[in-house]
Amino acid sequence: MDLKADFDTHFGIAHTRWATHGVPNAVNSHPQRSDRSNEFVVIHNGIITNYKDLRKFLETKGYEFESETDTETIAKLIKYVYDNKETEDVNFSVLVERVIQQLEGAFALVFKSIHYPGEAVATRRGSPLLIGVRSESKLSTEQIPILYRTCNIENVKNICKTQMKRLDSSTCLHAVGDKAVEFFFASDASAIIEHTNRVIFLEDDDIAAVADGKLSIHRLKRAATDDPSRAIQTLQMELQQIMKGNFSAFMQKEIFEQPESVFNTMRGRVNFETNKVLLGGLKDHLKEIRRCRRLIIIGCGTSYHAAVATRQVLEELTELPVMVELASDFLDRNTPVFRDDVCFFISQSGETADTLMALQYCKNRRALTVGITNTVGSSISRDTDCGVHINAGPEIGVASTKAYTSQFISLVLFGLMMSEDRISLQKRRQEIISSLKSLPEMIKEVLSLDEKIHDLALELYKQRSLLVMGRGYNYATCLEGALKIKEITYMHSEGILAGELKHGPLALIDKQMPVIMIIMKDPCFTKCQNALQQVTARQVNTECFCLPLTDVNSGIIKMLCYQLLRNSRILKKTTETCKAS
Repeated sequence: MDLKADFDTHFGIAHTRWATHGVPNAVNSHPQRSDRSNEFVVIHNGIITNYKDLRKFLETKGYEFESETDTETIAKLIKYVYDNKETEDVNFSVLVERVIQQLEGAFALVFKSIHYPGEAVATRRGSPLLIGVRSESKLSTEQIPILYRTCNIENVKNICKTQMKRLDSSTCLHAVGDKAVEFFFASDASAIIEHTNRVIFLEDDDIAAVADGKLSIHRLKRAATDDPSRAIQTLQMELQQIMKGNFSAFMQKEIFEQPESVFNTMRGRVNFETNKVLLGGLKDHLKEIRRCRRLIIIGCGTSYHAAVATRQVLEELTELPVMVELASDFLDRNTPVFRDDVCFFISQSGETADTLMALQYCKNRRALTVGITNTVGSSISRDTDCGVHINAGPEIGVASTKAYTSQFISLVLFGLMMSEDRISLQKRRQEIISSLKSLPEMIKEVLSLDEKIHDLALELYKQRSLLVMGRGYNYATCLEGALKIKEITYMHSEGILAGELKHGPLALIDKQMPVIMIIMKDPCFTKCQNALQQVTARQVNTECFCLPLTDVNSGIIKMLCYQLLRNSRILKKTTETCKAS
């Protein structure tokens, strides 16, 4: 989501969105409009869960809908509020405030209107939204105070226009002098880093209004825990980090960045000479964590798989019970959480909606909360008691690659830090730390197999389905590999625990079903060999990868996904369409 508004009131909005409601076509695309005259238009990231009820109500009031989207309901609703306003001098941000009080679900919204030319209003709840700021001159403030309706501040626009210089400079952000100031609204910092590295992170239910080149932020109610202002922060991100360089796709680039990204995750945290591990974000809470009853690790998708991958080693090193939970299922069950639990929340963006709701659920039950994210300033990093930044660098590709390996490393480092004072585990700690030291080079060895994996992909991309099978540590790799194959190639794929082969999956295996088995010389080696015998007995051609370190295998699966994508019929069809046009 991107917005630009400068002192001369040049203003535009644009948005690229996954089609959540309705087919992806022009009618369902953004912006959505309130009517054919475009009195109000809105762009939206997220999902409105009560849109059907709102739509039904608005249809009874005579409003006609053009699209199948939930977003159009927002545009129609703000027009309804405007048409039924009590007075003529209601400002734009008040209209937006009244609208979002009727919305349920997650959203980041930017509005514009012909009734308020040159103005923009943005707000968020459950979806990320930040404001980039660029100015050639000094700004009026580095800390924008929050305005509250409960303080009888009814018109933010008029406050910004007031002749009281002290009030003006303390309530609005603007450039000092006649130089231009630009504001960029975006869901992610990578969208605006080419323009500015100075950003303001909005909180849930913040309403940001831009009028006459001035930015103000207000909220409806004041809570005891509210921060009274929003600070301008400087991002430590370079433009070259979000460029593809010599690679043909961001996913390929991020796969090949993993030797560097896992090194960055360990840099400054692991002393390979003394075998000491220190995660600075957790050190002040380490005693409390060591006294806990159990560890609960919560995530979605790839982040969940990183938790599954490390559960075994965490149980071994911490000697604590470890629960791994999908955030959505965790909430559906009303899972018991206690004050002496420690809850980890894993998210690449730090803005995953289900994970954020699970975080609030655990905070309400007074558990200690720990965030593991890749985004400084994200909601999870701000709302948790402590946390770890995985330092994987920006991830532009839709399918997570290097974040998975860095999340894996971060959780292993936590286990190593927890076990530092356990004499009985010192030999095991030494083995793990030595392996971590050699991990970047081992990943490079896997990346050197690119051509062989491409040849394998040539054999597989025409298949309708693919099974990925493993056991022990490798079960998580199977789940993650199957997810990547589904996500990137649109091919049906399943990650299967080899120990469950006889309990259903074996019925799927025949000559036409390709199977990838991940087998290592670990305690599960003999059991995996038995599973391999059962598969080959059905005359299946099985590809086996035998590598000395668990997590390296995920690199092979991800590279296979990328190569399958390169050869898939979907990609060929897209290429032919582009050439024709």
